[in-house]
Amino acid sequence: MKLDYLPGTPYEIEQAEDMFHFNSDTELLGRFMQIRHDDTVLDIGCNQGALMMYAALHHPLSITGIDLFDKATDLAKKNMERYNLPCRLEVGKIQDFNDGRFSAILCNPPYFRNCGKNVSGNAFIAAARHESYLPLDELFASAARLIKDQGRFYLVHRVSRLYDLFVAAEKSGFYPIRMQTAYRSISGKAVSVLVCFSRKTCGELTMDPPIFLDHQSKELIKL
Repeated sequence: MKLDYLPGTPYEIEQAEDMFHFNSDTELLGRFMQIRHDDTVLDIGCNQGALMMYAALHHPLSITGIDLFDKATDLAKKNMERYNLPCRLEVGKIQDFNDGRFSAILCNPPYFRNCGKNVSGNAFIAAARHESYLPLDELFASAARLIKDQGRFYLVHRVSRLYDLFVAAEKSGFYPIRMQTAYRSISGKAVSVLVCFSRKTCGELTMDPPIFLDHQSKELIKL
């Protein structure tokens, strides 16, 4: 175990060596999502609690995290309790979760289709990277079932999967209302996309200024 500083927060987070660690996409989503004081927050695939800690900066009404693994939720609980941040943790598949509806749903989902190739033998890493347990269609269907009428669904994904995101979203009645792209450099290609989805049909899509990861500390908006 080791403690790492969670960028843009006053927190350190304990991470297990054999588990998926937070990365730049975690930070990007943590800064992109707009959490309100009256929000009830659900983090799908909470892992060791990084996104929950970003959400806690805004003091929402409640924070719930769900993950496939006891080890992940145990660490998330420990990380939140270190700073007296209240939360509820659940273990299981989001497809089977039915305990409540939420105004803000967060997810840094697995990015790669479950094609059976290059899947890690480490169960934690495999679940974090590949859609074996959480295909996009099932993620959006679960979010649609659990979100409140005026709720927002925030996620980060690979730019190369943007079309898949929009197709899955439309099937579940979600519409993109806000987007932002992240580039490795000002002359490079976009690598990550952040999207806020809503089930309201009247909203227009707005695009935030791009982020350049080689100038991340300067370009990211302070929380």
